[in-house]
Amino acid sequence: MGADQESTSGSAGGSAKGPTGGGPTDPSGRSRDADRRIGRRALIVGGTAAAVGSAVLARDELARLWWRIPGMERPRDDGAVDYAGATWVAASDANWRRADRPDDYRIEMVIVHVTQGSFDSAVRAFQDPGHKASSHYIVGQDGRVTQMIRELDVAYHAGNRDYNERSVGIEHAGFVDRPQDFTDAMYAASAKLTAQICTRYDIPVDRKHVIGHVEVPGTDHTDPGPHWDWDRYMKLVRRAVTSGAAEPTPSGSSEPSPGASSKPPAGA
Repeated sequence: MGADQESTSGSAGGSAKGPTGGGPTDPSGRSRDADRRIGRRALIVGGTAAAVGSAVLARDELARLWWRIPGMERPRDDGAVDYAGATWVAASDANWRRADRPDDYRIEMVIVHVTQGSFDSAVRAFQDPGHKASSHYIVGQDGRVTQMIRELDVAYHAGNRDYNERSVGIEHAGFVDRPQDFTDAMYAASAKLTAQICTRYDIPVDRKHVIGHVEVPGTDHTDPGPHWDWDRYMKLVRRAVTSGAAEPTPSGSSEPSPGASSKPPAGA
């Protein structure tokens, strides 16, 4: 309505006189004052649109970052795990950053890694603040699963910020050139873990969403390597989903699986 009122007042003023008086005109006979009024109106309308757009952006940013306001962070329990079959060993704070996924970043992928070392060496590396990297989980050759970073947080595991923010990383103890490191127990435990993550976040169980580190854009890594049996692994993940073995456990559970030890892992 404001623009109409401004247009009416302009018509009642000097611009209504046309080329016969009341103010300077351009060659077409239109008052330059009218041009200024039109320009002002356009500026107001454009500014309003920009303000609305900024408000939308601010709302989206607030939805993403509200939990960073003091006192608003989601409660966390020491030693809690997202997967009931895992034991908790905390990674160094330098190797991940706090988030509130999937509220701030959607979790859309699982990324499969190989440690290029033993289970213990991976745990030590992820506890080292100088390492600057860590995955959410490590799976051993005997099928043990250790969680080192909560799924709601962003682990530095993919070498690509966008992929880090949208994925859960799972390390597997061993070496890419040693097929014997990828044991039956490892495949079974990892597949069940991946199936539960996919179920929890509605991730499609396919090779576009369950990928290897080598498939992350910009990475110089080759894991899980040519000896990782993707066909076998994906069949196990799908079987776990369809059998009900992937039913999600309550996020933040602090209860270990039967027989699980609360002590740090003792080797691969």
